[in-house]
Amino acid sequence: MITVNPDGKIMVRRCLVTLRPFRLFVLGIGFFSLCFLMTSLGSQFSARRPGDSPFTIRTEVLGGPESRGVLRKMSDLLELMVKRMDTLARLENGSELHRAAGDRHFAVDRFPPGAGLMERIQAIAQNVSDIAVKVDQILRHSLLLHGKVSEGRRDQCEAPSDPKFPDCSGKVEWMRARWTSDPCYAFFGVDGTECSFLIYLSEVEWFCPPLPWRNQTATQMAPKPLPKVQAVFRSNLSHLLELMGSGKESLIFMKKRTKRLTAQWALAAQRLARKLGSVWRDQKQILVHIGFLTEESGDVFSPRVLKGGPLGEMVQWADILATLYVLGHGLRITVSLKELQSNLGVPPGRGNCPLTMPLPFDLIYTDYHGLQQMKQHMGLSFKKYRCRIRVIDTFGTEPAYNHEEYATLHGYRTNWGYWNLHPKQFMTMFPHTPDNSFMGFVSEELNETEKQLIKGGKASNMAVVYGKEASIWKGKEKFLGILNKYMEIHGTVYYESQRPPEVPAFVKNHGLLPQPEFQQLLRKAKSRFSPPHSSLNHEFFRGKPTSREVFSQHPYAENFIGKPHVWTVDYNNSEEFEAAIKAIMRTQVDPYLPYEYTCEGMLERIHAYIQHQDFCAAPGPAPLGARAPPSPFVLAPNATHLEWAQNASLDPGAWPPAHSLRAWLATAGRACTDACLDHGLICEPSFFPFLNSQDAFQKLQVPCDSTESEMNHLYPAFAQPGRECFLQKEPLLFSCAGASAKYHRLCPCRDFRKGQVALCRDCL
Repeated sequence: MITVNPDGKIMVRRCLVTLRPFRLFVLGIGFFSLCFLMTSLGSQFSARRPGDSPFTIRTEVLGGPESRGVLRKMSDLLELMVKRMDTLARLENGSELHRAAGDRHFAVDRFPPGAGLMERIQAIAQNVSDIAVKVDQILRHSLLLHGKVSEGRRDQCEAPSDPKFPDCSGKVEWMRARWTSDPCYAFFGVDGTECSFLIYLSEVEWFCPPLPWRNQTATQMAPKPLPKVQAVFRSNLSHLLELMGSGKESLIFMKKRTKRLTAQWALAAQRLARKLGSVWRDQKQILVHIGFLTEESGDVFSPRVLKGGPLGEMVQWADILATLYVLGHGLRITVSLKELQSNLGVPPGRGNCPLTMPLPFDLIYTDYHGLQQMKQHMGLSFKKYRCRIRVIDTFGTEPAYNHEEYATLHGYRTNWGYWNLHPKQFMTMFPHTPDNSFMGFVSEELNETEKQLIKGGKASNMAVVYGKEASIWKGKEKFLGILNKYMEIHGTVYYESQRPPEVPAFVKNHGLLPQPEFQQLLRKAKSRFSPPHSSLNHEFFRGKPTSREVFSQHPYAENFIGKPHVWTVDYNNSEEFEAAIKAIMRTQVDPYLPYEYTCEGMLERIHAYIQHQDFCAAPGPAPLGARAPPSPFVLAPNATHLEWAQNASLDPGAWPPAHSLRAWLATAGRACTDACLDHGLICEPSFFPFLNSQDAFQKLQVPCDSTESEMNHLYPAFAQPGRECFLQKEPLLFSCAGASAKYHRLCPCRDFRKGQVALCRDCL
């Protein structure tokens, strides 16, 4: 007999040989029954293509979504049966089966010589295929008879000349030539007829008008939106750990981190709940697809996780999952392409067709790898739903690199940009540029006892140089030599066999350390130094979709933390560098953690994004400002900048609130990011449309002899030579980043919450 376990394994016992004819009969009956049932449900079996497996049955589905679901399950069952038949055939030809049977005679030995089990099954499959062709002919004849009843309606299948659908005829021509190029078209009922082309192009895609004789009820009725549900904070993360899955070292690391921080997340949720009070929070359905962990992207991180890194991306993803879950949203997590396709409703085929159902998620968090996978498999639905995507982007993507046409024409195209998303859809690890949204991550908070232990355990003459790649140390010998005069230097440079020559011999290198050990090392150190580098002088940053010049190793720490916790020095200036080391050795500081890197700070920030950011809504003010209502700005009393007029009307849905806007004309060669920081403010790109008008220049008393509108990521701006004013023609190119000695940029600035630079004071 045959025993089939739930995991698909087949157990063969000694009585197997005596029942083979009966087993073959049962399998044959099951095969025919399934074929008959599939035919009765509205499928068509077509003859095999050259090169197809004997078991390949192609279906062109004519039924509705329910029938398609049933058919797909049947198809999976047929495939499983075929695999088991193939296993039996291999067993017949193998020596194990003969040894198991001993001296008994096989019933199959009565078959003609050379005709084994596999050949018999192939013959059955061929008979099924022949029957399928005949059934196909009967079905087509039936449809033809039905078509005569509907004569005068269904012969109206010519591509219409409708100015509202200018691409219809061209798409029909394409379908005639290419409809067999992707099985997804047959899945949606395309069979090579003109009617099927027009039905598909009008009801599945949207290039042609609806056919008048079709039942429009199903196609015109959009699914009713589900009633809004209030999000409730969660403190128990055990279900999240189940959702994260297992089997990958990366996931194991992320789950350990989440479990370790459970108490801190719970306390942070309580604090934020008290701060928000009775504010309603919509519960969102969220898909999180971590593309870089999929096998298709290579998953290069998992094998090195337990050896010490790189861990930054996994730390951030673990904290993102915890944040979304603690905030009370519905969560689905995928780390494989197959899971992604299943959750999105991707039809079978090569990714040219739209999804089989409306997208069931309000938001999708992914990375560049996942973004590429979605584009490849969502067809036209990617363009339709891309406004719901949030891209976790370590380095950030500036608008000049994001706009495909502009990046191509002006040399900004890289391997990572050109997606034409709203720049705020890119979410960064640090607040590199206000053009993107600052996602961040969490640093573990210490209680008072732990802080005192760390202060007492500090080594007065120990420094940790953070740089895991040997190339980062190249050219820093002089800098490290001065540091070595005063401190014992420790490093964590990765290597496999021999110590990298770029790391001086006096550096105590620990190699890649697991995270707990690395944290202990940092806590012992008096100071930490990171060799400065930039996108202009280091290979690691080349190709990233940003042109910012990094004048210090950590601009965020320099600008928003500062002394005594952060010291910025020119390591090429020996005297300045040596003086800074001496001052650091004399300084006593308490451990400090910015609010935005605490659990509560991250919950607060992401809550604000989820509730207020909407990139699917209709655009705001016209970018050119032509025929706009009276300007809402007034010149500040000191005549240096513009402010929002107190009596100006406010859009209640605008976020950030427009009344926080302050507009400055930057000095030539100064980026808006820096110009706003000069005044203790943050550049806010969502305010650019308010400034993109002649009126704004006039209010600032800027003499514009001429005004032009062009695509340029530096506009709106004023050019001193020629007294020319330039307005922005493309809203996606509004950018806080970027500077040129030719232009004085018109910059929108706003205030910010202390310890939370991503949010204005009234943004909650």
